[in-house]
Amino acid sequence: MLMKVLKVALLAVLTLIAGCHSSATHKVESELRSPEHPGEYRIQPGDQIDVKFFYNPELNESLTVRSDGRITLQLVNDVLAAGLSPTELTATLTKAYMAELSNPKVAVIVKTPISQKVYVDGEVYRAGLVNLTGPTTALQSIAQSGGMKDTARPEEVIVLRRVEGSVQAIRINLKNVMRGRDSTQDIFLIPNDIVYVPKSAIANINVWIDTYVRKNVPLPVGIGYDLNRN
Repeated sequence: MLMKVLKVALLAVLTLIAGCHSSATHKVESELRSPEHPGEYRIQPGDQIDVKFFYNPELNESLTVRSDGRITLQLVNDVLAAGLSPTELTATLTKAYMAELSNPKVAVIVKTPISQKVYVDGEVYRAGLVNLTGPTTALQSIAQSGGMKDTARPEEVIVLRRVEGSVQAIRINLKNVMRGRDSTQDIFLIPNDIVYVPKSAIANINVWIDTYVRKNVPLPVGIGYDLNRN
C-alpha cells in the first residue's frame, strides 16, 4: 500500500514536469545550486493544520484542507485556507470570530505541509518521498532514503527540477562531496525535486530523462530539458 501511494506521488510530480513548455530556458549553474529562500509558506489542499484558540480551547481544531481549498470550523463554517499563508489565515479567522467571541486570539499551525517533499529514486535502499523539514541537500535526502547501494554511481546523480516553465536536469558528483573535495556539488533541494541515483553511466542525459519520464507518465509529445554540466 505504501509503495502504491509513493508511486502515485511520483506520478503527480512527473505529471507536473510533463506539463512544462517544450523549450527550456537556460539558467546559470550558480543560481540553480543556491538554496531557495521562498516567502512564507502558502497553505495548499491536503495540508494538515491546527487552529488553536488561546481563550477558547473548546474551539480548537485539527483539520485537513479539503480539495476545494476550504476548512470547516465551529461557529463560522467554511473558510478558504488554500493560497493563504498561516499569518494571513490567522488574520482571516480572527476577523471571522469577532462576531462570535469578545476577544478572539487565534493561532494557525501547519503540521504537515503536503508539498514540502522530494522524491528519491534509483540505487538507494528506500526509494520514495522524503520530507523537507528544513534546508536539505541531495546527499541528505539520499541518507534519509537509506543511503546508496554498492551498485550506485554517486558521481552521476541527477536532480530533476521544474524552473519557470521548463525542466532543469542537474548532474552532480556526490563522490567528490563524500571525499570532501567539492561541497558545492551537494546542492540544496526544493519541493518536488526528483533525485535519481543511477546504476550505470548516463551517456546522453536528455535521452535518459525522456525515457525516465515516459516510463512513468506515457506522453504523446517530447519534453524539452536543459542540462547544467559540471
